[in-house]
Parts: sequence; C-alpha cells; structure tokens
Amino acid sequence: MSQPSPTGGAAPPEDRHARANQLLGTAGIAYRDVTEGEATAANLAWWDADADDYQATHGEFLGDADFVWCPEGLREAEEALLGDVRGKRVLEVGCGQAACSRWLAGAGARPIGLDLSDGMLRHARAGNARTGLDVPLLQATAERLPLATGSADLACSAFGAIPFVRSIDAVFAELARVLRPGGRWVFAVTHPMRWIFPDDPGPAGLTATQPYFDRTPYVETDGEGAATYVEYHRTLGDYVRALTGAGFRLDDLIEPEWPEGHTRVWGQWSPLRGKLFPGTAIFRCHLDG
Repeated sequence: MSQPSPTGGAAPPEDRHARANQLLGTAGIAYRDVTEGEATAANLAWWDADADDYQATHGEFLGDADFVWCPEGLREAEEALLGDVRGKRVLEVGCGQAACSRWLAGAGARPIGLDLSDGMLRHARAGNARTGLDVPLLQATAERLPLATGSADLACSAFGAIPFVRSIDAVFAELARVLRPGGRWVFAVTHPMRWIFPDDPGPAGLTATQPYFDRTPYVETDGEGAATYVEYHRTLGDYVRALTGAGFRLDDLIEPEWPEGHTRVWGQWSPLRGKLFPGTAIFRCHLDG
C-alpha cells in the first residue's frame, strides 16, 4: 500500500514528512491548476524523498508480504475483493514497497508491481530479496501503462497513484486497455468526504473547512511557487462517471468501518475520526465485455 494522502488536501505540510519537505524546499500550500508534467515531476520527487521515512513508519504495519487495503486494516486474505487470484496475471498500480504484490505471489497469482517512484521501488526490491518472492517491478506513470493490450486478468491499487494523477480518465482508459474483458479492477483511495476536513486525527479534524465540490488541486510549493507535491480531489460521482466512461461496471463500494480495538493513528486516520465517518473508499469494478 502506498501512503494514504499525507495532507488530505486541507492542511499545511506536517512534521511526519519533515525530511522530504526539507529536501524539496517545501514552504507553503496553494490551490491551483497543475499540468500533468508538473504533477508527475513533483510527486516523483516527493515520493523519492519520503520513501525511507515512509517505510520506517509504516513497514511493520504493512508487512513484507501482506495485502492491507487501508489504514483501517482491511486485508485481502479476509475480504477476497479480487476473487480467486490463483494463476491470474495481476497488475498492482502504485505498488509502493510491493507488499501487496508479494502477498499475491504467495497466493498463487502472477503479479506485476508498478510505481512512479524509484525510491519506493528500491524498497520493493529489498522486500523481494528478504522474502525470496521475485515480483517483477516497473517504473512508470499510471496514465501510460507499459503493458500490452489484454495482458492482465486483474488490477488493484491500495492508495497508490490514483490521488496523484491529473487524469483518472486516462488511468481508467489504460486499465481498460490492459485488462482482458471481464477483468476486475479494485482500488482504495481516501474517502472523498475527507476532503472537506482538515488533515488532523484529533478534534480539529472534525470541523468542515473545504468545499466538497471544489476540485481545485491541492499543491505544496517551494519558495519559488513550484510544486513539490500535488494531490487531486474527486467526488464519489466523479469516480463513478470516469469508471463507466472507460467501460467498467461498479460492483461494490466498500467504506470500511473503524474496527473495535484498533488504536493505530496513521496521518489523518484515527479512532476518533473513524468512529464518526469513513476514511477509505474501495471501488470494486469489472470491465464489461
């Protein structure tokens, strides 16, 4: 699972990303349009800069070969959102350190992990070496997948890539091209309603401050105003329209409840907020055909 949104689109850069922000010279935030090239360059640099701290903070929770869908702790081993993966070619989009792909390999699938960041893929390669599960890894943007048409049976993403690309229409069209007819596409993102709240796990994160319908990208900037991090907001309806426009049919929308006894705070995710409203949305779809 790649990092759930470090800012949630509603607060200044936080201490848990201090090293990355220092390396990139992050000095402020803005809401403004961003080109595809600027967003790709900014997020590539940001994830490369934050990769080591991310792994140090979350590696134990995510494991070396486990499929954790979200900070609420939903696991593929228990939920089987992808169905029977044995013998299936599975593309993990935004694989991060590729723990999900290695779990899939252990479950009999033939996974491929894809990520924009070489910093994250460096940890993926290290995880392959530790486990002996040699998952193929590709460095690329999700908006242009370097895979042949009809070459995958399933695709998945646990907080990887989708919030950080300018065009989900392009991503979903690419997945529709790469997947075989009937292929399943399951992805987890920060629940869109979280956009309206400050990115704070405590009481300050319970008051709405940002319009839900404002799709203006959230941008962290350096002293010259150049983007150092970019995140995009889409409403639930935006996701559904983009999926159906690409030829996918939505089978289910899972909004995991906060588990009883789960005390882990991960960025904006906390027991306090989790008891009141969802933090994750998981879209379970298949390609018509």
